[in-house]
Amino acid sequence: MFERSAHLFIDFEFTMPEGKNNPFGFFPEIIEVGWILVKDDKIIDQYTSYVKPEAFPTLTSRCKKFLNITDEHVNQGILFEELVILLKKVNSEKPAIVTWGNNDMKVLSQNCRKHGVKMPLTGKQIDLSNEYKRFFGDKNQTGLWKAVQQYGNTGNGKQHRALDDAINTYHIFRLVEQDKRYMDNHESTTIGDIIDFSNLLNELK
Repeated sequence: MFERSAHLFIDFEFTMPEGKNNPFGFFPEIIEVGWILVKDDKIIDQYTSYVKPEAFPTLTSRCKKFLNITDEHVNQGILFEELVILLKKVNSEKPAIVTWGNNDMKVLSQNCRKHGVKMPLTGKQIDLSNEYKRFFGDKNQTGLWKAVQQYGNTGNGKQHRALDDAINTYHIFRLVEQDKRYMDNHESTTIGDIIDFSNLLNELK
């Protein structure tokens, strides 16, 4: 299924302001992480945790409602510095980084800059939503759970939970790769395959 290399399927949930106008200095902070590390089509590592926000430690009502999360959840989470250490360990496998959309890596990069640390994930980044869009010829980006449903599945776990979203990204990745291989190996049907010309000529005599 996979090339003989590692793939890290990862998802972050992050803070959001109450309204359209961000408070001064606001930036989205990672408050939940979930990932699975896959090598040779086998899951070799899995992790999830809440992450404690520091710049804006109190979650907005909008954030809590959208993610179904509480201040108590995130206050029990790891610090961002601890998350970076864990990601560096995962990065030792030199995995390709697979996310649904490009916001996850943007937010991770921004959080790293705010904390004055280097980006811990250095592998090739794959935005699976973009791959999905190109493969199926969609005009607009498809949401992860809509893509899951389009493949006839109900999805793993709950929407907007980091580990569940990471696992569903992995499942979609495998299905898309299967379809790509089928398309690559499937010979195009010719008109000669459809019509038996010898019989047609006999009928015309």
